[in-house]
Amino acid sequence: MNLLSCLNPERTLVCAQVSSKKRAFEILSETLSSSCQSLSEQQVLDSLFNRERLGSTALGKGIAIPHGRCNGCDKAVCAILMLEEGVDYDAPDKQPVDILFAVLVPEKAHDEHLKTLSSIANLLKSDSFCRQLRNAYNNQALYDIVVAGLKKTEQVE
Repeated sequence: MNLLSCLNPERTLVCAQVSSKKRAFEILSETLSSSCQSLSEQQVLDSLFNRERLGSTALGKGIAIPHGRCNGCDKAVCAILMLEEGVDYDAPDKQPVDILFAVLVPEKAHDEHLKTLSSIANLLKSDSFCRQLRNAYNNQALYDIVVAGLKKTEQVE
């Protein structure tokens, strides 16, 4: 699974102010639904919240990987949302979340879903990489940081 094929500059967002997890999910839903023509923002939002009801997708250290599955999605798509200030997210370490790396996959893509989540978690376990993300000053800079991180990770594997 090549994460670069799931992401593009239009889905990497440095966001000024978001006051809640719900608002962050709304932005992510709008962004992800624009890549899956047959999906509405509400379908994506429902998918993200349905998964979140099973347990928080926060990893700790200000990072979360919200994800969901949708029938109208024909391939995996990802979006990154960087928040100016973290939001309450029911994280295991009780820290607010400011890095959200969202994933949407087709309903039946079980293996692809797990591989994508694993690749993202691998990438985000680097403190220096997360520091770079937090220092991104615009959407393109955020995308460039992710691309460089992915290329570096692929060379190691």
